[in-house]
Amino acid sequence: MGELKIKLPDELEKVFRRLAMKRYGYQKGAMSAAAKDAIDGWTKSEEGGKLTKEDLWDELEGVMKHVKKSSVQLQHEAWSYMGDKYYKGFKRKK
Repeated sequence: MGELKIKLPDELEKVFRRLAMKRYGYQKGAMSAAAKDAIDGWTKSEEGGKLTKEDLWDELEGVMKHVKKSSVQLQHEAWSYMGDKYYKGFKRKK
């Protein structure tokens, strides 16, 4: 596996670290995974290639990695949230 050592402006480094930790968590390898995805996305865009469904799915899995709830629990929470947000003033007529 190859290794790169790069220099970035301080502000860009701070933003990159914050976003990498947000997506991949505060664990070993988070920065490498974020850098790999960033470079992979850039090279694909430069070569004119499109992201595949697998690439998009991998990104979604990375974002959801820290969530400890099941998909069913998340669906119930989403429906509850939507109900509270959009149907709050709605009352049934008897």
